[in-house]
Amino acid sequence: MKMAPVLPLRRVRRLLATARRRRVLVVGDAMLDQFLWGRVNRISPEAPVPVVEFDHESFMPGGAANVARNLSALGVRTELVASVGEDAAAATLRRLLEAEGVECRGLVPQGQRPTSIKTRVIANRQQLVRVDREARGDLEGPASEALWRRVRSRLPEVDGVVVGDYGKGVVTQGLLDRVRGECRRRGIWLSLDPKPVHRLDLSGMSLLTPNRKEMFELAGVAESAPLVEPLGEATLQGVAARLLEELRPALLLVTLGEHGMLLCQRGQAAVHIPTRAREVFDVSGAGDTVIAVFTLAIVAGASPVEAAELSNHAAGVVVGKLGTAVVTPEELLASFEKVG
Repeated sequence: MKMAPVLPLRRVRRLLATARRRRVLVVGDAMLDQFLWGRVNRISPEAPVPVVEFDHESFMPGGAANVARNLSALGVRTELVASVGEDAAAATLRRLLEAEGVECRGLVPQGQRPTSIKTRVIANRQQLVRVDREARGDLEGPASEALWRRVRSRLPEVDGVVVGDYGKGVVTQGLLDRVRGECRRRGIWLSLDPKPVHRLDLSGMSLLTPNRKEMFELAGVAESAPLVEPLGEATLQGVAARLLEELRPALLLVTLGEHGMLLCQRGQAAVHIPTRAREVFDVSGAGDTVIAVFTLAIVAGASPVEAAELSNHAAGVVVGKLGTAVVTPEELLASFEKVG
């Protein structure tokens, strides 16, 4: 077990330049994140809850759509394949994605399913409540086939695939099996951020990126209390080894919040990457940034340790922003300059 080396700034520049010549396909549950911004100055006389004085609202792509915009923000040619409703939220999501350079021909409208919307109420720079409007049933029949046809048609042109499963029904076992089979056949990198609530066969992926809680849930083991030093935590190491053996991913990247990340491979010592976050305002979407940047780095020719360090810096940037956010090349370079 060891610590990750510092990635030289010149290497970061080279990887970002190469990434602009790569293409990544994102498949999964796209969402629209709505933010209601305001202030709290009093408690309601009707119930012991704060009264939010509304100021303004904003919208951002969420879920798999946030993964796609994170890739596009760093110059990667990106396409999103997902199911959306025939509603105003879908139109807003498409408009936002196209403005950020994401190819949206793979957004398949379904009249029977609404576009997933997560509404967050933010007051005094703190999230007070979240309201979810969504369908969770599995996408089946013609709708699922339409999605698969789009994925299959794009695979010959891509260097990597990210599956964004948020348990909303787009990523079914049938779709995942097809994507995994074609990626194996073509030698395409396949990343997935697992959601244990959605039980799927996740074996044989190129990359799995669970957080600590998700990792324990995937292994069916009660979560232990985290230690400050992850490399000294026997339970954490044991669960990681179990998942490597049972699911056999090429790489397992466990995100540990304030304790950084743990990169695991079969037959090799685990590598700890300490967090680079200086201030944490909002962790919404940080996992999307991690899987996007790690995949970007790998298809650009990075080693697993380099990809982990790059995604760790990217996550450190986005958690310092409010709302689901992205990191720009300039911000990423600046983060490395601070430790260079």
